[in-house]
Amino acid sequence: MNIVYFNSLGRIGEKNTEYGECELDIIDHIDLDEFDGIIYDGEGYNVEAMAEKVENKLRTAKCPVVSISTHVDGFYNIDFEDAMGMRKLVEHFTDVHKHTRIGFMSGFLTHPDAQLRLQVFRTVMKEKGLPEDGAGVFEGDFWFHKGEEAADFFLSRPERPQSIVCANDYMAIALISAFKLRGIKVPDDIAVSGFDGSTEGKQFIPHITTATREREDIAEKAMSILDDPESICGGNTNFFVSPRTIYEQSCGCKVVDYETEANNLEDIYNDVRIFGYCLNDAEAAMLKLNKVERLDQLEDAFMKCATNFGDYSAFFLFLQTDEAGRNSCSSDFEKASDHFSPVIWIDKKSEYVKPDRAERSRFYIPRSSDPETPHFYYVMSSYCAERMFGYALIEMKEDDIFSDFYNIFLLNLSVTLERLWKNDNINRLYEKQKALYEKQIELSIHDELTGIFNRRGFNEFSSNAIKSLKGKSIVCTMVIDMDGLKHINDVYGHNEGDWAIKTTAHIIAECCCSGEIAGRAGGDEFYIYASDYTQEKLDSFNRSLVQLCDEYNAKHNKPYRIELSYGSYLCETDKNGSIEDFLKISDERMYEQKMSKPGRKTRQQ
Repeated sequence: MNIVYFNSLGRIGEKNTEYGECELDIIDHIDLDEFDGIIYDGEGYNVEAMAEKVENKLRTAKCPVVSISTHVDGFYNIDFEDAMGMRKLVEHFTDVHKHTRIGFMSGFLTHPDAQLRLQVFRTVMKEKGLPEDGAGVFEGDFWFHKGEEAADFFLSRPERPQSIVCANDYMAIALISAFKLRGIKVPDDIAVSGFDGSTEGKQFIPHITTATREREDIAEKAMSILDDPESICGGNTNFFVSPRTIYEQSCGCKVVDYETEANNLEDIYNDVRIFGYCLNDAEAAMLKLNKVERLDQLEDAFMKCATNFGDYSAFFLFLQTDEAGRNSCSSDFEKASDHFSPVIWIDKKSEYVKPDRAERSRFYIPRSSDPETPHFYYVMSSYCAERMFGYALIEMKEDDIFSDFYNIFLLNLSVTLERLWKNDNINRLYEKQKALYEKQIELSIHDELTGIFNRRGFNEFSSNAIKSLKGKSIVCTMVIDMDGLKHINDVYGHNEGDWAIKTTAHIIAECCCSGEIAGRAGGDEFYIYASDYTQEKLDSFNRSLVQLCDEYNAKHNKPYRIELSYGSYLCETDKNGSIEDFLKISDERMYEQKMSKPGRKTRQQ
C-alpha cells in the first residue's frame, strides 16, 4: 500500500506558544476521492476547533475512515481501553504490593482522559474498601511542570503515600525528579507509576511502571478494517485494543541493572552528540536560506543544507497559485485557487514524472513510475504568520524516519518564502515609487506645452555637458525667439498662440541632430547648447531652421507665419566655461537680427 501521512504542528512552544492560523488550510484542498482508506488520529490536535475541522472534512470521504485515538460518530473507531490499563496499575499496588495509602496525580481535570483515569482510580479504591481519593488527588498538567508542587502536596499529607499513580509518564518523571531533590527514594520510600508507555519513561532511571498503548495492535487492526471492512466489521464500527502493563523499577518489581543502564547512557550520550551536530546544521541552514534572494535559488539551497533530518529519496514543494497562475510568494498574488505549482522537485531515484514548473494542477501526490513498490509520503503545510504558501512532501529513503529537525527545516523554508514575499512587495513598491519619482523628475524638467526641456531641464543638462568637457573644446549656444507671438495671441487667440509655440519647438527639435540640447526658456524664447561644435554644423542647423519654417507655413496655410529670430555664439572653452555668459552673447545677437528685419516697427504695433 502507498501511505500518505498528513500532519500539522499545531501550537508550538512551552513558555511562548505560537500557532499559524492558516496551517490547516491545506485540508480544504485535499481530494479525499484519491484515497482508498483513511486513518485519523485526532488526539494530537492541540488547537481549539482544529480536530472538528478535520473531522468535518473526513465526513465527506467515500472511503472507510478509521479513528484510532478519539471516538468519532460515523467513523470506524479503535478505542484504547484506558480504563483497563488504569485498573491494572491500581490493582497492582493494592494486590501485589499490598499498599493501602495510594495517591493519584491527575492531568487537567477538564480533559476527558484525566476524568476517565481518575474515575477508574476512585472506583478501584472503593472496591478495595479504601478511601476513594486514597492518599490525595493532585491535579497536574500532563507534562513536566507540576512535579515540584505535586511532591510538596503528597509529602504534606497526614500520612505519607506508599505509592502514587500518575495519569501519564511525563508527570511520573517530574514527580520522581522532585522526590529525588527532597531525599525521597523511589521506589524504596514511595513507589510511582505512569501511563502511556512513553520512550522517556523507558530511558528514565528508575524506569517507569506504566500501561502502554499497543501501537502495533492498533495499526494492524486499522489496516485490516481498511483492507476488508465488510468481512472484518460485520456491521460493527467500534473496536477495542487492550493495554499492556509493564511493571518496572519505579514500583519495585525490577531492580536497576547497572551494566544495562551504562549501555543505555552511552546510547543517550550518542543521541545528545548527534543532536548537537544536527543543531549546528540547522543553524547553518538558517544562514544559507537567508541568502536566497529568488525563488529559483530555493531548490539548490535545499539540496545543500537539508542534511540533518535523515536521508530522503524525494522532496517536493508546491506553492499555491491564484487564478492568473501567480504563486503565493509573489506580491501580486490575489485570491488563492485550488491549484499548485512545483517550485522544488528533487527526485534522487528519478522515478517520478517531472511536470513543467509552469504547470498548475490541483493538490496531488507525485505518481511513481513503479506502481508495485509501496511508498510512504509525509505531507505538511508550508506557512508563515497568517499565510499558507503551499505544501511540502517528503519520502524518506527505504524505511528511514526523519527526525524533528525536518519540522525545523520546513519552518525555516517557510520563513524564507515569507521573506521572498515581503521582499517582492518592497521591490515592487520601490519600483512603483521610483517610476513615480522619475515621472515627476521628467515633468519637472520638461515643458508641459511643448514636451522639450524647460528652463530648469535645459540648465541642468547643459551645465552637466559643459562640466564633462575634457580639456579645450568648441561649444555653441543659440537663442531663438519667435516673431509676432503677441500678434497671434491678440488676433487669433491663445490656442493658436500655443499651436505656434508647439510648432516652433517641434521645428527646433527636428534641427537638433548633432547632439544639441534644446529647451524653452519661457514664453516664445528657446535656448540651445552643443558641445564639440563647428561652424559647418551651425550653418546646417540654421539652414534647417529656415527650411522647416517655410515647409510648415506652406503646409498648414495659417493666416500667420512661423518666423524666428536667432543668434548664436561659437567659442573655445573648458569645463569652467560660463554657459550663462555664452547665452548672453547669443541673446544679444538674436536681438540684433530681430531688430534688423524689414517692417519690424510695423509688426511691433
